[in-house]
Amino acid sequence: MPQPNVNEWRGEVRQWLATTLEPRRAAETTAHTAAELAVFHNLTDEEERRLLDRRRAYERARHDAGYQALTLPTENGGQGLTAAHAALFAQEEAEFDVPPSTELISVTVRLVAMSVSLFGTPEQRETYARAFLRTDLLACQLFSEPGAGSDLAALRTRARREGEEWVIDGQKVWTSGAQFAEYGLLLARTDPNVVKQAGITAFLVPMDSPGVEIRPIRQMSGGASFNEVFLSGVRVPDGLRIGRPGQGWEVANATLAFERTASGSGNRRKGGTFDDVLALARSLNRTGDPLVRQRLADLYVRSALRAATVDRVARASAAGGRPGPEASLTKLMASDLLTRTGQAAAELMGARITADTGEPGTFAWTEHLLGAPGYRLAGGTDQIQRNLIGERVLKLPGEPRVDKVPFSELSGN
Repeated sequence: MPQPNVNEWRGEVRQWLATTLEPRRAAETTAHTAAELAVFHNLTDEEERRLLDRRRAYERARHDAGYQALTLPTENGGQGLTAAHAALFAQEEAEFDVPPSTELISVTVRLVAMSVSLFGTPEQRETYARAFLRTDLLACQLFSEPGAGSDLAALRTRARREGEEWVIDGQKVWTSGAQFAEYGLLLARTDPNVVKQAGITAFLVPMDSPGVEIRPIRQMSGGASFNEVFLSGVRVPDGLRIGRPGQGWEVANATLAFERTASGSGNRRKGGTFDDVLALARSLNRTGDPLVRQRLADLYVRSALRAATVDRVARASAAGGRPGPEASLTKLMASDLLTRTGQAAAELMGARITADTGEPGTFAWTEHLLGAPGYRLAGGTDQIQRNLIGERVLKLPGEPRVDKVPFSELSGN
């Protein structure tokens, strides 16, 4: 199928966006709310549902207009367009007032939908991938465990087969949006007698299944968007298995690559930005200070480099079908930039950032400072990203491994 001309397609995109959204207004004030500067949301359940409803309406309109999953092959339910088309859409979309997104929306559309599209059966793609891309169904990610965070392959959640069902027992943690999700993409150990990476299988688990218990985790920034999820004798039909038995590690790697790309991209606002810090410096009449100017210049350069890297990695990922280890670059740069942005704002405000004095736009930065450290862990820690970059991008020697034995023979298993 011939690709649409990029310039003609740009006009179509611009026309659709203009009939769907309002133009984006330039920021005119530094009086940000905590919600605008927060890295992770601190919302009530009712506020979160309203936010989800607004964004889902936009995602459905985008899907129905043919602008969702632009670079995903058509046989997998996408549009089959080029990376240039995806970059163009992002540029045009940035000029409009897009409803704010959430972690759950990102996980549903950019992680779970993609994984089901790539590894699911034709029936699963038709039933679930399309519903996830359109956000008719929402899905969380059930990967991390208390003893298997950075070393995800060490997960202990078990799934044993009984006829045409699988019975799952275990615990997951740091699950964003689990309380609002209809499904969870879960990794479970189905064969302990092979090396740990080989004995894992992926499943779609209905979150209202008997035996699923969700417990919110209160964060130091005040919100409770993360959860613990306990699974006790949860029965899942074999028709909800994603990929072959034992293919879960391949599913996980693809999903995590999508996650790093999404985490490092500019698709969803996460915390304060360079423009916010510049506006703050201007409001405090600090832009004439040479040290402040140096800090602002450094922040601007890092922001520009990150944007260029995001674009380059997105193009390479789209051209190759799946994101590669280069996605770790964007994730690492994003977490570093968040930290530096908060530090710059704190230096500008001094003690005013520690207490709410009622001065507009100051104490709100506290939400950013409290959330930024968590982003160094979400989607894979900074240390793991550096390992991936070293071993898979720079081709440096890998770290010594002592776990190349069946999982059941490892200590404690």
